[in-house]
Amino acid sequence: MTDDVAADAVDESLDPSVRDRAAAVRESLAELDGVLVAFSGGVDSAVVAALAHDALGADAVACTARSETLPAEELDDARRVADEIGIRHEEVTFSELDDPNFVANDEERCYHCRTMRLGAMFERARELDIDTVCDGTNASDPGEGHRPGLRAVDEMDAYSPLLAHDVTKDGVRAIAREYDLSVADKPSMACLSSRIPTGLEVTEERLSRVETAERLLRTWGFEQFRVRDHDGLARIEVGADELEYALDTDFAAAARDHLRDAGFDHVTLDLAGYETGSVSPEGETATDADTDDGLPSEADVLDTEYPTGDG
Repeated sequence: MTDDVAADAVDESLDPSVRDRAAAVRESLAELDGVLVAFSGGVDSAVVAALAHDALGADAVACTARSETLPAEELDDARRVADEIGIRHEEVTFSELDDPNFVANDEERCYHCRTMRLGAMFERARELDIDTVCDGTNASDPGEGHRPGLRAVDEMDAYSPLLAHDVTKDGVRAIAREYDLSVADKPSMACLSSRIPTGLEVTEERLSRVETAERLLRTWGFEQFRVRDHDGLARIEVGADELEYALDTDFAAAARDHLRDAGFDHVTLDLAGYETGSVSPEGETATDADTDDGLPSEADVLDTEYPTGDG
């Protein structure tokens, strides 16, 4: 199947508004001499890569940045998805831990990370004589709270075709399904440093034990999860529909033993379930900001009515 035929087949079955936006993205990419797509293997960058490959063929390249914050499974996924698309796949290696601003893990961590990551992408693009670096920022991203990484995209003049042509996250997933991409419904997966609370240094030791812990949860069949590292205390978050399984006593025992083996001192389960940015500024509420430690007072605890087995 030629690229033109593949593009037509995808367009025919999409909702008209999404189809038009996908076509606009493809046409904008076709006007370029070549593009390098910053490619994590997630659904957003996969759709950009697929549209770029349709538009430019061999002049489109996907590039994945390898570092301590990228789980090995995510790198494997990126390689596999690039192969699904048929796009040329490059890899660059760098370390965010070389930047003390990143290690400090303040509220601008994502800005420092994205700046370094895109810098590596632009360097590889220059080596390949490509002028344009694209990323997978979509039209839903700017409204999702504290996102300093988006500022880095703007400052470095990377092209975000999904954002430029108003393709939302729902639209991205619809396009991915029409391309039959295996990541069409894949949950978002932020880098491993997002598991470390703001203000606590990012270290290789912390990243390594988080990666090991999350690999265990993935192996055990969980789909939406995070393991937060509170300086040696593991706080497991799972999706609401998986919480029942996490409350199983056998799981609790296995999680405790294996996560201790991974390097954690204590292991807990968050009964609120998975929550994006729960250790970062975007997860902070007004109440959190106005109290000393974010904990309820003794009076609040004693005045709270708790359910019992009676009645």
